[in-house]
Amino acid sequence: MMMTSTLSAKEQSLSRIFSDDYVFTIPSYQRPYSWGAEQARELLEDLLDYMKAAGGKLDEMSPYFLGSIVLIKREAVSDTTVVDGQQRLTTLTLLLSAIRANVSDDDVRAGITKCIYEQGSVVFGTEARYRLSLRERDRDFFRQYVQHADGIEKLVGLNDKLPDAQERLRENAQLYMLALAKLDQETLIRLVQFIVTRCYLVTVATPDLDSAYRIFGVLNSRGLDLSATDILKAEIVGSIAIAKRDAYTVKWEDLEEDLGRDAFGDLFSHIRMVYRKAKPKGTLLKEFRDHVGPSDPVAFIDQVLEPMAQAFREITDADYSSQKHAESINQTLRWLNRIEFKDWLPPALAFFSRHRNDPTAMLGFFLDLERLAYSMLIRRSGVNERIDRFASLTKAVETGTDLFALDSPLQLSRVEQYAMYQALSGPLYEVFSSRALAVILLRLDGLVSGGGATYEYDTITVEHVMPQQPRPDSCWMEWVPDAKDRLQWVHRLGNLALLTRKKNSAANNYDFDKKKAAYFTKGGVSPFVLTTQVLQHGKWTLAVLEERESQLLAVLEAHWRLQDRQSPQSRAMASAAAQAASGDSPVFEIVSEKQNLHARAREVDGKFIVLAGSTARLEWVGQPHGYQALRQELIDAGSLGLAQGGNFEFPQDVPFNSPSSASAVIFGRPDNGRTSWVLKATGQTYAEWDEGTPAGMDSSADDDGQRPVGARQELFRRFWKQLIERSLAHTQLFANRNTTTDHWMSLGIGRAGFSLCVSVTQVRSRAECYIRFTNDDERSLHAFEALQAQRAAIDGAFGGALEWQSLPGRSGSRICTDMPGGWRLPEGQWPQLQDKLIDAITRLDTALREPIQKLEI
Repeated sequence: MMMTSTLSAKEQSLSRIFSDDYVFTIPSYQRPYSWGAEQARELLEDLLDYMKAAGGKLDEMSPYFLGSIVLIKREAVSDTTVVDGQQRLTTLTLLLSAIRANVSDDDVRAGITKCIYEQGSVVFGTEARYRLSLRERDRDFFRQYVQHADGIEKLVGLNDKLPDAQERLRENAQLYMLALAKLDQETLIRLVQFIVTRCYLVTVATPDLDSAYRIFGVLNSRGLDLSATDILKAEIVGSIAIAKRDAYTVKWEDLEEDLGRDAFGDLFSHIRMVYRKAKPKGTLLKEFRDHVGPSDPVAFIDQVLEPMAQAFREITDADYSSQKHAESINQTLRWLNRIEFKDWLPPALAFFSRHRNDPTAMLGFFLDLERLAYSMLIRRSGVNERIDRFASLTKAVETGTDLFALDSPLQLSRVEQYAMYQALSGPLYEVFSSRALAVILLRLDGLVSGGGATYEYDTITVEHVMPQQPRPDSCWMEWVPDAKDRLQWVHRLGNLALLTRKKNSAANNYDFDKKKAAYFTKGGVSPFVLTTQVLQHGKWTLAVLEERESQLLAVLEAHWRLQDRQSPQSRAMASAAAQAASGDSPVFEIVSEKQNLHARAREVDGKFIVLAGSTARLEWVGQPHGYQALRQELIDAGSLGLAQGGNFEFPQDVPFNSPSSASAVIFGRPDNGRTSWVLKATGQTYAEWDEGTPAGMDSSADDDGQRPVGARQELFRRFWKQLIERSLAHTQLFANRNTTTDHWMSLGIGRAGFSLCVSVTQVRSRAECYIRFTNDDERSLHAFEALQAQRAAIDGAFGGALEWQSLPGRSGSRICTDMPGGWRLPEGQWPQLQDKLIDAITRLDTALREPIQKLEI
């Protein structure tokens, strides 16, 4: 099929691909061989499964397509440069070599060799040559250990340390040799016949590099295995004038090789965030095209990519060089790099690339960036909060805002300082993951050691000094006899130490002297100052715990400048400010004397927070449900622990997405939390409180059981009237809707059984798709589950994680997103809430309309 006079696309069997028609060369600028064991295994399993399912004669089988490859090749000339497709061609050659090594028939082996290696001919005057030549640095290795007849047997037994690409060839060769050795000779012969005669590639050939660059990105949408940076390279470098293109190809590839392929991809994600300053709502490729461009590819590479790549390498390697402050800056960068989340990198790149020649400014910025990042780690800020905060900081960097002003996004507010202090002085071991806790304690150890300590151990763990469950006859019971004191102190900072080995559950209960000698040291020495402090004590009493905790907290407070650290009165004021800022709801309760359950919770910023000390049932007793998995995750994370009364207990506050998920975890079964959680003072259920109705009343009724009238009716009518008017500039969803006196408004989505809805309650609002087929609950559930099977794609199209609620015990299901703010807001703040609802329901419609139309139910 001819596409243009210079571009051809053909479906060709591998017997033609590995024939005299082609002599493939992988140019040196291509990335190294990168397919791992998973991709290699998937290829072989797919081929075997297809061959087995097809059965019958080979020539009657339907073709099996392996994808597309992009080539630079002139008509009637065999020399071919591979622009894209080297992973498939290399792995197919490796697989053929492995089959050759396992087949005993000499004719079959010779036939396979002909696919790998073209014999020279005196008659035709041709020289012997390989069908495929890899990049120059891997070419000889591939010939010796894959293409030569006896090579692959040597490769699988090779013990040398190899470069990454060659190591992947060895691993995949070992995988293939092991898998093929299990097949009988008949199957092996049928497999190689199937590969050569019934497997096809689409070859897209163009005579020059310029044409190849143009089609390289286009074909990605048709199935080529390209990374986002490969496509961006094709688009950006391909749009540069031919005279400069080779030089910028080399510059691009030098940057990629310097950082490494994975890190180079990460860099593009961070550059996207520098420009986007918001949570990604699409793929890296789409968002980069939409928000970065670039309009001038040469300027982008010279002025953005190159300086950002240099900054990224120096930041991630902690390798900043300067005549002043260099070591202090690099030390701070090392501590930042230990944090698992990397949301701090975009503002770091923006600042570094602008101010790298001002070491004093660099030191001040990165010290405060470390403070902010560790505060968000310690306060367990969610990903959305982190993205928003660091996006604000990036914007402040770009606009030249005073970053050290009190209201700068780089600085901690008084409330944030208080929250950070509260978290540090609480039961750290129960609250944080093992990785996060190790990072926090390592940072503290570095401060206690004077700041110069570095840690490169493979294993670093956190251990209790006083064990969680000491033996009745142990010294621990003598030193801290009160069970309440042990419970209060066992997980706190004063009782924690660092080890360079994995945990030993038996050693945890050793007496103090034995634990110090046999567990906390190696040869009588510990590399950690925190642990050395423990070794200096002869007894581990309550007084020792209190003093150590106070000293360690003071170190962290001083380093992170936590305000008013010597003033309990100021802390109390900050606590009040924190509660006022959070907009906490009243405290709801679940009480079950029969099951010995007592739980307390409140709603904060759209999250339903179960408070520390609440109890939960010991076992899951209901039908299998997603909440059961959530419950197990909390148990595994230590957010639900065994209590003395025989139930589980929440050792710290735990946020949930809804009252129902919280009550289900507590009761050990699916539950409607909107009716289970009750206000003790008024008797209102959560649902009644949420919608502003008295206890015992339907949420749609007023005090006399009638529809809302008077002020409430007028309030809803006014709210929806304003929303409809504001929506017209953005969407037609509300174009034919009339205002209503309900707290909700429904919209069509083009198919019976599905309806969109926006709603407002006192303090929360929602955009949802409700699924309900009248008198057909089974069909309703089937429709919900069919959409849920596409959850990843739908969430991606929406631009964030939706809540998928099957609503057990009810006739329908919902897919929704909630947001803080409701009709109790001052009317002057309604427009912002209305805009959020309009945006959310519009994105929900975009994400769901097509999948709903295509459902077969």
